[in-house]
Amino acid sequence: MTSIPLAQIHGVDDLRLDNIAPPACGPDDLIVQVRECGICGSDLGYLAMGGLTGPDTPMPLGHELWGVVHEIGGNVTHVAPGDRVVVQPMSNGNNIGNGGGEGGFSPYLLVRNAALDSGSTLKIPQELPEKYGALVEPLSVAQHGANRVAATAADKAVIFGAGPIGLSMVQVLHYRGLENVVVVDLSDRRLDAARAMGAQTLRADDPQLTQKLIGHHGTSSFFGMPMPGSTILFEATGVRAVFENIVAIAGPGSRICLTGVHKEAATVDLVMLLAKEVAIIPAMGYDKEFEEVFAMLQSGKIDPSVMVTHHFPLSEIAAAFAMARDPHNAIKVMVDCQA
Repeated sequence: MTSIPLAQIHGVDDLRLDNIAPPACGPDDLIVQVRECGICGSDLGYLAMGGLTGPDTPMPLGHELWGVVHEIGGNVTHVAPGDRVVVQPMSNGNNIGNGGGEGGFSPYLLVRNAALDSGSTLKIPQELPEKYGALVEPLSVAQHGANRVAATAADKAVIFGAGPIGLSMVQVLHYRGLENVVVVDLSDRRLDAARAMGAQTLRADDPQLTQKLIGHHGTSSFFGMPMPGSTILFEATGVRAVFENIVAIAGPGSRICLTGVHKEAATVDLVMLLAKEVAIIPAMGYDKEFEEVFAMLQSGKIDPSVMVTHHFPLSEIAAAFAMARDPHNAIKVMVDCQA
């Protein structure tokens, strides 16, 4: 094996499969044979902006992945060759697929300094099917958001955005016992998926959106003005106008969880925010949520694989990204990194 492919950004909307040297395993490192890697919304964002590393340095992509341990360094003791694992891409500052030197859209991935953090590569519980592997990372993002706002079964939640993170949030909230979850989006395909997961759905362009939210979650009065009784509002679109509307319709004492990645500044009425005592709580990434997600999956109460709509081989990475850009047909697109 003299070279392997690796998907890298070379500029705005310029994604290529480059041939690179196979990774070399140091004493603290390990190498994962990547089986599947999911396309994340942030991957699409990185490609649209030309990457994070500048035009002269290609940026490797891919951070939602699972695989099999291929080789370990002498200091690695928490996993062994042949173990099924998920990779925590931010462990040890590796930033895999997020500006670091490695990316998951490749047959083999070097995980640097894995011996220094056993959480960098976690064994997939034996009873879990392989189809869950690459979904652990997006579920962990959703779980981190739910943790940040301390969501409980007593809450009434509305999720703006029915992409993979929004739909992951539906599953996480149902696992926590929330029964009155509303999802708002423009894509009928994605709203259908949300309903299949047990959520109520509303179209984002419905002129009666606020009134219908009141119908689902009751009324929260603000100086005599009726407002939705939603206690948690999740922003999972990354669209400025959506966030601004959420702040405007949020009822007194509610919490807004900001999970979408925004590329432009938003305008917020601080007087209204103050008067309503609305909390805006950002949630980015994850900490210890991978283990919590394993417990969810082992419970059998959720099935995130219903989000997966398309599979592509690594050799067709360009077609995979083109499909992932189409919210009316695709939700989660998976790439087989061994094909």
